[in-house]
Amino acid sequence: MEIRRALLLLSIAAVMATLSVMAKSQSLSYSESSPVTAATSVSGQAVLVYVRPTARTKLNNYIFDAYGPYPIAGAAVAAGISQWSNAPPEWNQGAEGFTKRFGSDFAIAAIGTTARYGLAEAFKEDTLYYRCECSGVWPRTSHAVTSALMARRGEDGHRVFSFSALVAPYAGTMTAVYGWYPNRYGAKDAFRMGNYGLLAYVGENLALEFFHSSPHSLLARMHLKSTHGSPSQEPGQ
Repeated sequence: MEIRRALLLLSIAAVMATLSVMAKSQSLSYSESSPVTAATSVSGQAVLVYVRPTARTKLNNYIFDAYGPYPIAGAAVAAGISQWSNAPPEWNQGAEGFTKRFGSDFAIAAIGTTARYGLAEAFKEDTLYYRCECSGVWPRTSHAVTSALMARRGEDGHRVFSFSALVAPYAGTMTAVYGWYPNRYGAKDAFRMGNYGLLAYVGENLALEFFHSSPHSLLARMHLKSTHGSPSQEPGQ
């Protein structure tokens, strides 16, 4: 049951991330919103030059990641799965039980996102996802998976292990377990649920890596911000 639930959550995260990539905003100008720009070298070849995202871009990403339509939809689906498996059983069934599960799942996600962005700001890390400059399925898959625990730092945007990325999935679940879950739940349960959150983030990275958005799509015209993906970087470069 736990394995099936984890796989369901991972699949849902990938679908949600795919939709959010399609909803990437075109409302900001390229020079302001894009953390990666193209420069031409002496040889005439295009070279990617890292530019740190603006405060506006980071704020837009945080709001969309924490309180946008996809976290709401994800919490609703996760609550439905918990309702189906009756977890935790103390919350019972019916509308009241679903409301408790939905509120819990949404709060866990929002707290985790807030922890990620807050700690990243404290450690001067860039939380946006950057598609791999490599080519091939396996190198790009490896990049997406490892990026779940990596971040960019410094003016050159070098990749480093991210403490904020490690802590974030468990911040929300620890808060839930000791804040509003039944008393029989403890740190072991928070760690187990946090692992699901980390798997979901890997699923989002995979979707951001392999699914390219169109600026002319209907959702893009709605000016919804992307999640943690960098706005204008092309894949496989």
